[in-house]
Amino acid sequence: MAVTEAAKRAHKKYEKEKIDRVVMRVPKGKRELLHTYALEHGESLNAFLNRAVNEAIQRKPPTHESKVQ
Repeated sequence: MAVTEAAKRAHKKYEKEKIDRVVMRVPKGKRELLHTYALEHGESLNAFLNRAVNEAIQRKPPTHESKVQ
């Protein structure tokens, strides 16, 4: 089934309003290692990285107030 132009616009609008992008650079080969690890644990690479960051923040919260939750 083809994606409609309306669906494409809705997706683009959602991402613009709700999603921040963060670029992560890693040494050659490490991306594949991270991806494999995530898949072996039933997660996407994005879900794994988000969980890892959230767990690190829970262990050692920022020392300043943040407006973002």
